[in-house]
Amino acid sequence: MNYQESFINYLKYEKRNSSHTVVAYKKDLDQFVTYCTETIGEFDVKRVDSKVVRSWVVHLMEKNYTPRSVNRKVSTLKAFFRFLMKDESITELKINPAVNIPLPKIRKKLPAFVEENNLHHLLDDGFFSNDFKGVRDKLIITLLYGTGIRLAELLNLKEKDFNTKGYLIKVLGKRQKERIIPYPRSINPLLQQYLEIRNREIGNTPQVLLVTEKGEPVYEKLIYRVVKRNLQLVTSLEKKSPHILRHSYATHLLNKGADLNAVKELLGHSNLSATQVYTHTTFEKLHDIYKQAHPRG
Repeated sequence: MNYQESFINYLKYEKRNSSHTVVAYKKDLDQFVTYCTETIGEFDVKRVDSKVVRSWVVHLMEKNYTPRSVNRKVSTLKAFFRFLMKDESITELKINPAVNIPLPKIRKKLPAFVEENNLHHLLDDGFFSNDFKGVRDKLIITLLYGTGIRLAELLNLKEKDFNTKGYLIKVLGKRQKERIIPYPRSINPLLQQYLEIRNREIGNTPQVLLVTEKGEPVYEKLIYRVVKRNLQLVTSLEKKSPHILRHSYATHLLNKGADLNAVKELLGHSNLSATQVYTHTTFEKLHDIYKQAHPRG
């Protein structure tokens, strides 16, 4: 087993990162290994220094990678070499070569979100059919927006995770951390309708809640297609992804006066700074504040 495989196993089994995160780390690391092989003839952790990492950063920028992607890839290297430095057999590695590397600045963007009335319009005004696919797709949108869960968390949901009497859902988040989230009362009849159709037409699938018409577990690309196809009916936002519904969930809660720490717990964030990006204010709210407060408003 080489160092890269050991690192990936560490992420999987010790840090218990999600499969999505592990795949991203592996792609970044494989890309760096290829670059080293092509430029210095081999990938040898003892030969990699800050000059090699800096040249890779320049190479990525020349290939038109975004600042955010470049920063993430260097972060992967930092984590990889930090892991190696704990290995006492690699005595030559004294300094993490990915530390203190000049990086391109990331332009901070406010999280995009769908307006509240547009989501109400989508969910309440008959856009979804009453067949298996229509009910399932409506449940997908409603769960993502109504609970703010991540895509990976949605894919792992089981029927037993729902406490329908208490309107609570148990979610397995990043690094296998469980959290309990309240959900809207409107989900119960929709969930019941979906389960009745699924069990009648496809059969009971206790190992997973959401399935395809063939009875197989839904997958990332399918969820993306469902979200994009339906959001384009009510919003002109360029990005129409499952995460946009998570942004919308957090933004609408905070705009209604929800406590920041409470939203942090609902989202499953490990620190408050990750939640603070949602404290932006909508133009509509700013306009309302102006009209109420300014003497000429």
